[in-house]
Amino acid sequence: MKAIILAAGKGSRLDQSGETVKCLLKFGSSTLIELQCKYLRECGIHEISVVVGFEAERVRRTGGLKLEYIDNPIFEKTNSLYSLWLARQCFSDGFVVINSDVLFHPQLLSDLLTARREDALLVSYREETEYGDEEMKVKVRGGRVVDISKDLDPAEADGENVGIVKFGPTGAKLLQEQMAPLVENGVLRSWAPRAFLEFAKRRPLHVVGTRGFPWTEIDFPQDYRRAQEEIFPQIITSPDAVPCSIVPHGEGGLK
Repeated sequence: MKAIILAAGKGSRLDQSGETVKCLLKFGSSTLIELQCKYLRECGIHEISVVVGFEAERVRRTGGLKLEYIDNPIFEKTNSLYSLWLARQCFSDGFVVINSDVLFHPQLLSDLLTARREDALLVSYREETEYGDEEMKVKVRGGRVVDISKDLDPAEADGENVGIVKFGPTGAKLLQEQMAPLVENGVLRSWAPRAFLEFAKRRPLHVVGTRGFPWTEIDFPQDYRRAQEEIFPQIITSPDAVPCSIVPHGEGGLK
């Protein structure tokens, strides 16, 4: 299995300058993308491709020579669906895709990769959370995704998309087939979950719950403060991080 990190976007909402590269945000002595790569390698995934766009050379310098880089030359006119499409040569043997602006406990990646279902998406179940327009909301029935969108009625949402999804070889082939007409029809500014929804209409896309392990998406200054002050300290002090090869987590619908 390979990994794809979507890192072409510009962190325009993080500061007034609009020049922040979200995957290069620092946590301790590491950048966010370095942490993500570390967790992937701990799970036995060493073939990692990064889709770059904004400040691509800075991302390359940080990531180093062990990563493959795929350029999105029109990143300002496109979104994550198109970035993922550019990485489709990585699909064939199955892959996991990660949004580069997600700080997460490594156990979440372990749970996803060891779930028995080949095609699965990490979901943070609602609990007491109130959703607005910003969250990528998910509707789940029978442990499967039936809807995923920022425009989903918050009252119908069962949880929030974490931004980490895996597809086995068969699922990856179907995903590529579903993405092709979207790209051909110019749906370039959509988020990658638009393609995941089309996939879910034709093949089960199972869910894996976060089980309370900490994570956060970083879009705004308050997200970064929370990530530094609350989420990252929980991650580095947790005794519960378990290598992927040790704990098979079972069915994907667990909360």
